[in-house]
Amino acid sequence: MADIIVPELAESITEGTIAQWLKQPGDTVEKGEFIVELETDKVNVEVISEEAGVVQELLAAEGDTVQVGQVIARVGAGESSGSAPKEETKETPKQEEAPAKAEEPAKEAVKEEVKHEESSDRTIASPAARKLAREKGINLSDISPVDPMGRVRVQDVAAHGSKPAAAPSTPAAKPQATEKEDDGRTTREKMTRRRQTIASRLLEVKQNTAMLTTFNEIDMTNVMALRSRKKDQFFEQNDVRLGFMSFFTKAVVAALKKYPYVNSQIDGDYIVKNNFFDIGIAVSTEGGLVVPIVRDADRKNFAEIEANIGELAAKARDNKLTLADMSGGSFTITNGGVFGSLMSTPILNGTQVGILGMHTIQKRPIAVGDNVEIRPMMYIALSYDHRVIDGKDSVGFLKTVKELLENPEDLLLNS
Repeated sequence: MADIIVPELAESITEGTIAQWLKQPGDTVEKGEFIVELETDKVNVEVISEEAGVVQELLAAEGDTVQVGQVIARVGAGESSGSAPKEETKETPKQEEAPAKAEEPAKEAVKEEVKHEESSDRTIASPAARKLAREKGINLSDISPVDPMGRVRVQDVAAHGSKPAAAPSTPAAKPQATEKEDDGRTTREKMTRRRQTIASRLLEVKQNTAMLTTFNEIDMTNVMALRSRKKDQFFEQNDVRLGFMSFFTKAVVAALKKYPYVNSQIDGDYIVKNNFFDIGIAVSTEGGLVVPIVRDADRKNFAEIEANIGELAAKARDNKLTLADMSGGSFTITNGGVFGSLMSTPILNGTQVGILGMHTIQKRPIAVGDNVEIRPMMYIALSYDHRVIDGKDSVGFLKTVKELLENPEDLLLNS
């Protein structure tokens, strides 16, 4: 008999939530095969079985909170629930043969349903894809993935379309991690562990920092023109598209070098100024906002930054980010403009003392010299911890970002 134990997740994570059991009692499991998906504060983790055998019992239900080191299931020797005992049918008395034959169609139907579920469990899929498939009632084995390796992703599930959930061939499963109560007028939905963590940390930041926000606006005419001229050549040379995030990342790095206190954090009675430039890029996912890190952004060119952001965004959407992808950032950029936000006050990320908010580009009448022209304008916002950063540095930081983006040739020279 082998125990399935909640593994060490990270230094700061001591517990998780059972998001989904990938195997049920009576199911066979191979050594190294995934048996359960855990949801933690930051990432989802699939736990493997260290032994081959049959799942004997589950010691925690979906939605339960479990601790690192806790035994949550047991795997041992035995026959799977899908195998029929042939010896018993041979020893059945002749007078009972007729009823046995009458039951055969029902047994065959149960076998087919069990095989259907087992094939879904064996399908390689991202946690986010499994979650979406559960919600839509789609069996993963029915989906044709575009991934040449056969891994089912969220896009594959969405493209497959909704199907009615198959009738269960086993006793009703225990409640999932997300519980809902609907009385017709209101719907009560239990927060996921990640949403609870996001809520508590944002509240903690608001309560424990002297947060203030200052604003400016950028005329995006020149950077948009430069991007339009160079995007095709950029793609041909680098096999990655030229977006606005690389421009903003480079502008932020240049501004952080000029105003180093914006790239710092508080440690007790000390201010720790970071001499590295690990820029967090906020990404919205189904489970909530995550902030993967572009490491050493000051040492990367535009193509490397765009490629890095693309890789991290794809991992975020597929729920494949690791703790290492999201730890240790020194400053954060968040782009509410992708959702149409015109202006907002972003909240600081963890122990960082600054975060830049980008917003939607909107054409507005602007005074250019003595004339009024229609220009593509973007409001930007810097939220900062006033305990470390004064108005002079915060305004100067935003002004530097503005000037570099309005004169992108200067930005190229600074990078």
